[in-house]
Amino acid sequence: MDVIEFDANAMDSHAELLREVAREHGPIGIVVLAFGILGDQARAEDDAQHALDVITTDFLAQVSVLTHAAKLLRTQGSGDVVVFSSVAGVRVRRANYVYGSAKAGLDGFASGLSDSLHGSGVHLLLARPGFVIGSMTEGMDPAPMSSTPDQVADGVVAALRKRRNSVWIPGTLRPVFFAMRLLPQGLWRRMPR
Repeated sequence: MDVIEFDANAMDSHAELLREVAREHGPIGIVVLAFGILGDQARAEDDAQHALDVITTDFLAQVSVLTHAAKLLRTQGSGDVVVFSSVAGVRVRRANYVYGSAKAGLDGFASGLSDSLHGSGVHLLLARPGFVIGSMTEGMDPAPMSSTPDQVADGVVAALRKRRNSVWIPGTLRPVFFAMRLLPQGLWRRMPR
């Protein structure tokens, strides 16, 4: 296995990076976007640059990689793309609205991109995990219905095999967030994390 490091925020390098991978290794079978930062919500409320850093990495850089990857895979006529959104983007909460808004934008972009790829031979899977116990959330108390990176990976693999367009991890989050979308704003505002 070869590892190629890249700077997600160096968006002008994404197209060449993907072309280089294809030149060196042949057609790309699957692109998994698995980068991002949680950021510090309290800091982002006072430090606009920190808020922009989160938005840049979690939305803009992802849009860049996705756009270049989709173009490359369309040319190939095949391939899979896995995009990691989050339940945090389904209905953005006060407790993490900077991260959540980036994920909401990514979720919308990926949904539209998925539709645009229909019939091209390229398949996009939008993964919406809940709280994942891992390095990004180290030191935080796990939320209800948390999962581990292995559970997320298993959910993604199963959804890819079934050619699903989206997957909620764990699956119980889908009906929970359907109901949460219906909560009045006053109640939603007071929800913990």
